[in-house]
Parts: sequence; C-alpha cells; structure tokens
Amino acid sequence: MKVILHVDMDSFFSAVEVRENPELKGLPVIVGGGIKTEEEKEKAAEEPDRKIRGVVSTCSYEAREYGIHSAMPLSRAYKLCPDAKFLPVNMPLYKRVSREIMAILRKYADKIEQVSIDEAFLDVSTKVRDWDNAREYAQMIKREILEKEELTCSIGIAPNKTVAKIASAFVKPDGLTVVEEGKAREFLAPLPVKKIPGVGPKTDEMLKKMGIEQIGQLASCDVQKLVAKFGKYGTRLHLVANGVDESEVEEEWERKSLSRERTFAEDTRDVSILNDCVDGLVEEVYNAIKREGFVFKTVSIKVKFEDFAIHTRAKTLKSFHSDLSMLKKAAKELMTEFSEGKGREKDKGKKIRLVGVRVSNLGVVDEKQRRIV
Repeated sequence: MKVILHVDMDSFFSAVEVRENPELKGLPVIVGGGIKTEEEKEKAAEEPDRKIRGVVSTCSYEAREYGIHSAMPLSRAYKLCPDAKFLPVNMPLYKRVSREIMAILRKYADKIEQVSIDEAFLDVSTKVRDWDNAREYAQMIKREILEKEELTCSIGIAPNKTVAKIASAFVKPDGLTVVEEGKAREFLAPLPVKKIPGVGPKTDEMLKKMGIEQIGQLASCDVQKLVAKFGKYGTRLHLVANGVDESEVEEEWERKSLSRERTFAEDTRDVSILNDCVDGLVEEVYNAIKREGFVFKTVSIKVKFEDFAIHTRAKTLKSFHSDLSMLKKAAKELMTEFSEGKGREKDKGKKIRLVGVRVSNLGVVDEKQRRIV
C-alpha cells in the first residue's frame, strides 16, 4: 500500500509573525513587500497605488475575510483593509522555522520531498498499516508541530502526490483529509477543475468553454479532445482528474535540476517583457543554487505558447559554473530563438504564455578539496 502525505503549513509567514508577536492574534495580518513602517502606511493613505508597492506574500485568515489573498497587489489589499497589520517579509526567520519543521517531518517519513518553504510530501508507506492508522499517524505529526512550533498545518493523505496535495487544501486551517485508495476519483469529481495543481485562470476558462467545470467532467471527457486543445498537457489533466499520478517522492539531496517559471497575465510577444522575465527568473534560479551550494553545467529555457504547445532549448557548458553572468548569458541566448521568432516556422507569430529557466547537470563544491562532487 502506497501512502503519501502532503503537509502544508497554514498561512505560514503570517502565522509565524503572530507566534512571534502574540498581540497580533485575531487581527488581519498581511505579510509582503512595500510597507515596512506605520509611517509609510500613513503616507500611503493619500496615494496607495503609488506608495504601496509589491504583492501580498501571505495573509492571516482574518485578512482573508476581507477578500485579501496571496499575490494580490498590496495597494489593493490596503484599500480592502486599511486597518490590517502590514509587515515586511522576514525570510531569515521563516527559513529557520521551516528547517525546524522539516526536521520534525523527516523523523516520520520513509522519504521526504520539501517542495517549498512551508510544504512537503512524505512517503510513509512502511510506517502505517492501513488508512485509519495513516490518519492517526498524521495526527501525531500535527500535534508535534503544534507543541514544538506553536503552528498549525493541514495534511492530505492519499495514494499519490497530486491527490494528497489537493486533499491538504480541502479543509483549512488545521485540516486533515484522507482519500483512500480506490476513492480518489470519487473525491475529486465534485471539485472545480481549478483545484488541480497547475490549472490557472486561463486553463480554467478554456475548460469552461468546453463545458468542463468540475474534475469529474474532466475525468469523463474524451482524452483526444483534451489533447487536441492542450497538447500533451491534456493527457496529464485527464490522468490527474482520474486520480492517477505515478510520480515518486524524491529526496531533497537527489535533486537533479532547479527551475523557476512564470505565467504571464496576458500572452505576449513583446521582446522587452520576455527578456525582463528571463532576467528575473535567472536571478531567482541563481539565488537558489547559491543558497543550496550547487554549481551547474546545463542551462535550459522552457516556453509555453498561447496554444499550450511547449518547447525547450538547452545548452551544456564545457565546465561547471556558479556565476550569474554565465547563467544570464546562456539563458538569453536560448531565449532569443523564441523571442525573436527564430524558432520553428509554425511557431512564428504565436504569443507566449509561460517562460521557464532551468539549470541541471548539477554538482556540489567540496569546500575542503575545492572540487566538484
């Protein structure tokens, strides 16, 4: 029996801030860039759109009652709730707490895959006897995190990663949802298709035009119709809707690549927008590999066009590198084929929906011997 847990911390950044500052408990708390002091907030009252920059990183559940959510412009959040407590992102604090939480989770798992600062997949297949035991096991995890870190989490339990992730969001905060083997399709059927990881507003809209609003409708749809509309992605959508996901929980130290990608609010062929996007993604990837101590040899660009066709280009360097300039140079050279219409003839003129930057063929520097291992 395969049993996967998806552990998702509840409103992580704001919850940590409330833990550190108990006077914030019960108040709408918004964590993001752009507002650092009460004085700045007062100045923002005159022209919030100009004075408040950035987006909401996380907000408390009290703030969500005002319609505020992650990725919302802070200026909009301020208009919705000017009396909220606006706090800057304190990443060193969140990373420290994250390490402590992951150390707790690691004790419970056969394998653990940390997918972000506040969430992880755990393979606990050899740790539990049945689904009832899996529920008890998850409750143990929740109790230890609450006792030691004073934070709540929501856990989804399922036979695979995708269903576990959807289940962890089914009841929040402090939720626990079990989807037993053989019951995934029944669980997923009534949910809106946007609950599937990776289905954004545009995909949701396209599916609605096909008469598909619930996951059950997606599961019953002719897969060939989905492939005609979305390409290979249509096959994945169909499999997920039917509760199928064969991906394994991968240990963090088995990482073979590191990537970042961004979906545009509107499809574009504007070269300056595309180049700015690549620059930003390169910076994110560089910061990640530097933080984790990697060096890279292969750089890749991923592009998803407006018709959902996906193409990649890669360049393998002669030796390992860890410098930003080399990464940026390689990524921009690869992007040129798409941004300047030098790619395949049938792709010319198409607008671009998503851009991704990836480094692979990774190595780690042994600081004692100054060599790649």
